[in-house]
Amino acid sequence: MGMMETFFLLATEAHSEAAESGGFGLNFDLLETNLINLAILIGVIFYLGRKIVTNILIERRKRILEEIGEAEGRQRQAAEALADQQQKLAQAQAEAERIRKEAEATALAAKESILAQGAKEVENLRKKASEDLNTETERVLAELRQRVTELAIQRVESQLTSVLDESAQQELVNNSIALLGGNQ
Repeated sequence: MGMMETFFLLATEAHSEAAESGGFGLNFDLLETNLINLAILIGVIFYLGRKIVTNILIERRKRILEEIGEAEGRQRQAAEALADQQQKLAQAQAEAERIRKEAEATALAAKESILAQGAKEVENLRKKASEDLNTETERVLAELRQRVTELAIQRVESQLTSVLDESAQQELVNNSIALLGGNQ
């Protein structure tokens, strides 16, 4: 039973006993008992209200402390997550820098390889051009020699036919045959 119920029960019994014996009882006339009733009411409210308000304040304080603890926990988790993400960012930046340097080294090696290959191809083209030029020069010289030889033979034949008569020609042919080994 609550405190208030006990108070009203006692007041009701006291009033019924006072009415029977003509003794002490509660006067319910508002004008006469207004101050007494008000004082009793304020006392009961203060007594009961103090416990209720104290319990409410304790519960509220407990809830606030729990929320503060939870907020601090979330803050720690957020700080840990931030530190973790910052570490991952630093690792990613280091990896990106490593990849960039590796790409630069690869590009430089490729450039040097391409330049070396180009220089080798230029040298091969020069050699081939030189060989082609030498071959063409030899061919042209061979053609010139053949042409000069043909012209010389034609000239000699034309001079021989005009200078040599029939008997000199026959004697020249016989001497040539004898030189070649045709002794008959």
